Amino acid sequence: MPRPGPAIHCQSSGQITTRSANYLAAALVLRSFLMPPYFPGLHILATFTAPPLALRDAEACRAFFDTQVVAFGLEKVGEAYHSFPADTSGAGGFTAVLALTESHLSIHTWPEHGLATFDVFLSNFRRDNAATVRGIYAATLAFFGGTEQAKTEVRR
Repeated sequence: MPRPGPAIHCQSSGQITTRSANYLAAALVLRSFLMPPYFPGLHILATFTAPPLALRDAEACRAFFDTQVVAFGLEKVGEAYHSFPADTSGAGGFTAVLALTESHLSIHTWPEHGLATFDVFLSNFRRDNAATVRGIYAATLAFFGGTEQAKTEVRR
């Protein structure tokens, strides 16, 4: 009969042999190949410059976002738009937040500085939405005539 290898202490059952530990390690390695880790989704956070007129038009943004939700097959479950009062340079900016079953998108504008911040996060629960997140971001830049100043992609 083969002699067992050195024992490894296991708090729940006392001891397991090195052989058992090797089987367990092999099973965990195999599992990592069969079941890749789950990544909840892609989150893009960005800052861009754009013409002040575009950054003042909350209603045009609302229509654009509604079109994007339909075009990308998303489901809107809530929204909030707030326009800020005019100042000496013209109409104020706005903030928009859309709650989606997949997660959210938001924009905050400062037309007096020609600046906007934008973020979009979509869950990968039913499908990989990374391309959709990137598509929404690209479409948003194009809609506003924006020039990217900073962008961070966070794989959650």
